[in-house]
Amino acid sequence: MPADLILASGSEIRATLLRNAGLTFSVVPARVDEESIRAGMEAEGASPRDMADTLAEYKARKGGTKNPESLVLGCDQVAALGKNVLAKPATPDEACDQLSRLSGETHQLLSAAVIYHQNEPLWRHVGVVRMTMRALSQSYIEDYVSRNWDSIRHSVGAYKLEEEGVRLFAQVSGSYFDVLGLPLIELLSYLIAREEVAI
Repeated sequence: MPADLILASGSEIRATLLRNAGLTFSVVPARVDEESIRAGMEAEGASPRDMADTLAEYKARKGGTKNPESLVLGCDQVAALGKNVLAKPATPDEACDQLSRLSGETHQLLSAAVIYHQNEPLWRHVGVVRMTMRALSQSYIEDYVSRNWDSIRHSVGAYKLEEEGVRLFAQVSGSYFDVLGLPLIELLSYLIAREEVAI
């Protein structure tokens, strides 16, 4: 009998992706102190990839401790410009600053997912997308942030590709699902191989 699947994330877009793929699951967000974990890893010189993977594992582990018989899916997404990691902007000014730094540059979005079961990590994947942003004027950036602040305040890099943010980019190389924060193809492949999902 397939194990219950729990999404240890409050992200509506991740829940929508799983639902649209026909999966049955529960949503039980895992509360972890992301800022402290991220700051500690940055101080240790951790790579953006390791940071995304570790944060996803923290969430999966926390959810898995309370639900050891379930498959608990923890996710995290990191935007990296070189070795510099961008967090979710706290203010519109911070969003403008992030977009100014990304303007005309290529950065990476790293989307990590980890599954815990019986207090052990069973599966993990980090999808990487290369995002090349157009050169943007400061006035355009300010107008964009003003129009979209309520939405982009929850996104690393201060944009959402699935919304008006698509206009900011000249090229995107990688999986659209990774852009949205969930390596869905790889996750489904794993669940199908485990016979958790019928096909």
